[in-house]
Amino acid sequence: MSVVSDRLRKSRMRNIRETGIEAILFLAAFISVVTTLGIVYILVSESMDFFRHVSIVDFLTDTQWTPLFDDAHYGIMVLISGTLTSSAVALFVALPLGTVIAIYLSEFASFAVREAAKPILELLGGIPTIVFGYFALITVTPFLQSLFPELPGFNVLSAGLVMGVMIVPYVSSLAEDSMRAVPMSLREGSYAMGATRLQTALRVVFPAAISGVGSGYVLAISRAIGETMIVAVAAGGQPNLTFNPAESAMTLASYIAGVSQGDLPQDSVGYQTIFAAGLTLMVITLGLNVMGHLLRKKYREVY
Repeated sequence: MSVVSDRLRKSRMRNIRETGIEAILFLAAFISVVTTLGIVYILVSESMDFFRHVSIVDFLTDTQWTPLFDDAHYGIMVLISGTLTSSAVALFVALPLGTVIAIYLSEFASFAVREAAKPILELLGGIPTIVFGYFALITVTPFLQSLFPELPGFNVLSAGLVMGVMIVPYVSSLAEDSMRAVPMSLREGSYAMGATRLQTALRVVFPAAISGVGSGYVLAISRAIGETMIVAVAAGGQPNLTFNPAESAMTLASYIAGVSQGDLPQDSVGYQTIFAAGLTLMVITLGLNVMGHLLRKKYREVY
């Protein structure tokens, strides 16, 4: 009888522990959802107050962004152009470089090289972005000015190049993990058909892992669009409607960081512009994530 009681007692304790673990996991998920909904609510509600004073047509079509001047203009395209330009430069560096690194680590590198290279790449992703910003301003910009003397001291090009190097680990890590998950039977079948390692990597493994690689690309794009400190330090704070990386510009994230320092009254239109810019940034990022999800769902391979 005591044996049965012990078994029942252990079973009851196990059920209690499992219930407690489920409650903790649910609480973690609930906090994440509530936090996200709270952020969305604040952005939308504050932006609605902003659009009571500013026409949404002017917000989307005006070619000037001077919300703190007496002659105020609220053309968000000025900040969007700077965001897209800096992101395009960064992705021009990060996507090819990260993909090549992922292919090498997955298909060509030895075990020792792979185990040494991955922590170094992850360390690169852990460097504070302010360090990258001053590296772009103090090191990369003078180097670029030696090649292009007309380049200004603050420009999108140097900020975008350094930002591209910063987000390389996001691309290479996810892409390499996805390529490593491709079954070895696909590689062996390709080798049996006479393909080389490079042909197998590019024509068999990479297409089979495209959904995971695409996830890395979407994460890199979102990271580039939301980057703040690098562009705030190295790209300058001049709101120009330009797609020329050789000029200075202001991005959505850098504007939010610059204005939200407490210098403006919280009920002013100038202060509310940070929520309108934040809502615009959230919509762009959400659109990219939805597009990435659809692409992953379309090209996902089931093994």
